[in-house]
Amino acid sequence: MTRRRGLSEAGGLFDPAPVAATPAGVEGHRGRMRQKLIEGGAEGILDHELIEMLLFLALPRRDTKPIARAMLARFGSFADALSAPTQELRQIDGLGDAGIAALRTVQVAALRLVQAPLKKQEVLNNWDRLMDYLTAAMARERVEQFRVIFLDAKNRLLADEAQARGTVNHTPVYPREVVKRALELHATALILVHNHPSGDPTPSRADIEMTAEVKQAAAALGITLHDHVIIGREQQLSFRREGLL
Repeated sequence: MTRRRGLSEAGGLFDPAPVAATPAGVEGHRGRMRQKLIEGGAEGILDHELIEMLLFLALPRRDTKPIARAMLARFGSFADALSAPTQELRQIDGLGDAGIAALRTVQVAALRLVQAPLKKQEVLNNWDRLMDYLTAAMARERVEQFRVIFLDAKNRLLADEAQARGTVNHTPVYPREVVKRALELHATALILVHNHPSGDPTPSRADIEMTAEVKQAAAALGITLHDHVIIGREQQLSFRREGLL
């Protein structure tokens, strides 16, 4: 058993942990798993199997089944494991930076796939797609995150930017900075978004007051605030639909 780090023939990084030749039984298992995915697609692939296969590429010399099972035991599901905080992923024995990077790659790719249709279409007419994207991006966050969706004159997506991160129940928001960024992007409309890590999307008094302040600051410069959406664990709340805007 040796320890090494460098470029492999395929151009990737070796995992810095001790490595050994992959047992023949493990290779056979991997081959069967690949065929299962190729021939059956998503049907019949369990969460731990999906994590295991994802880690095949990042950790080619390890048996990834124990790692996958440890992740599910800790986080509960594939989606929760994929979006788990890095500091918690580092506590999974054998995962390492290579495994974490593989998880993050899939997470970012999934978000890009969900977001892609929004870039070419009128956002307000594709509300369900927007909610799917925001839920995927924010519902499992452990702390509050405040984002702004910047739109052009035809309500098409100009930018989706995280403006601030806070604690489990508070994120500082500065209306002047939101409007300033809108002007820089030549945006004519906004949608505010933040998550409630508690899972309950009910707005607080501070949420309502902050929304009114942003609306007033934006309106003074001819910028429309279309909505403020709060993302909970299983549901979302729209200020406009609730008559709060």
